[in-house]
Amino acid sequence: MSDPKRIVIVGAGLAGASAAAGLRDRGFAGEILLLGTEKHRPYELPPLSKGVLLGDKDEPDWVRDESFYEEHAITHRQGVTATRVELGARLVLDDTGGEHSFDRLLFATGSRPRSVPVPGADLPGLKTLRTIEDSLSLRSAFIDAERVVIVGSGWIGSEAAAAARKHGAEVTVVSRSSAPLVSVLGDEVAAVFHGLHTEHGVNWRFGAKVAEFTGGPDGVRGVRLGDGEELTADVVLVAVGAAPRVELAHAAGLEIADDGGVCVDAGLRTAAPDVYAAGDIAAHFHPRYGKRVRVEHWANAKNQGTHVAGNLIGENEPYLNSPYFFSDQYDLGCEYRGLADLDTDELVVRGDLASREFTAFWVRGGEVSAAMNVNMWDDGDALKSLVDGRMKVTAAQLRDDDLAKLAETS
Repeated sequence: MSDPKRIVIVGAGLAGASAAAGLRDRGFAGEILLLGTEKHRPYELPPLSKGVLLGDKDEPDWVRDESFYEEHAITHRQGVTATRVELGARLVLDDTGGEHSFDRLLFATGSRPRSVPVPGADLPGLKTLRTIEDSLSLRSAFIDAERVVIVGSGWIGSEAAAAARKHGAEVTVVSRSSAPLVSVLGDEVAAVFHGLHTEHGVNWRFGAKVAEFTGGPDGVRGVRLGDGEELTADVVLVAVGAAPRVELAHAAGLEIADDGGVCVDAGLRTAAPDVYAAGDIAAHFHPRYGKRVRVEHWANAKNQGTHVAGNLIGENEPYLNSPYFFSDQYDLGCEYRGLADLDTDELVVRGDLASREFTAFWVRGGEVSAAMNVNMWDDGDALKSLVDGRMKVTAAQLRDDDLAKLAETS
């Protein structure tokens, strides 16, 4: 495999920008073209549902300083969308008429907010949260609103509910689940978040189906549920997850996995020669789990982007990082590492759920498959070691022993 002279990266989010920077960090001296639809330099998404939405800051966390791309000879085309990829011709076409040849290609197209396919889903003013413009607009709407309805009780819906309450709005969350975050955390830990939001005045409609978004040409005015209840609102936010942007890759002929992502091997390579995928769209065969894993969190995009840079120039190393994410809601902060199977894993709790100071472990076959620390910040390195090292432990050890020493000796 000859050394590449020109690498094209389609998608200028965190994964794409991290890959571009990683290429220069590894000494790649060839051409790098970074194509991005947004008219900004690349930025990180977590502040959009946290600091920006809360009003603590007005900008996202930029991946690099404004001068970085020019100083490192990275051609960043802002406001340009790739429209077609011809793998055989090794060519990317964009919506300005540009044609870009490549020796190696990285798809890092990210994801978009999912919609709810019911009448009224196209009403003006219906909110989603994905870009800095979305976040600033939503924050302004929260500040002015008396009543907010949020459809979805995952991480974005939960963080948005906390922000809306901070701004003084009455908040109702509509969810088909039985509790916030239950599909990720299970009943017992999800109950902690349910109680937290309820104490802060959030109203719930669990097990509810959206039948219609109500309103007219002037904008959305509420939500009608499947049982006929109508919830009036000044602001309606749809936060029901994200869909990977794989249309371009699929049209180019790349294989799409059952989870909707682009199939890549352990090293983030697709089946097409010299073509890779990273970040939200990558259905990655993870050696640690022995199956494809697609992760939509910030750390995955950053770490996969940095990692794939090496493979784009011939390092051929598997990506082994465990999933990681964090969340802040009111006075609760948490970090989650690993990948739990709620159907099979044993839940072990260290600390006190009621006080919201605890670490939850999910254990499978005597190994820690995932761990989440809540308002406890001293054991992060130990938790990472326990999860990544697949160390043999007992429930009693996890509850009672010094975690740092346990991580060293297990």
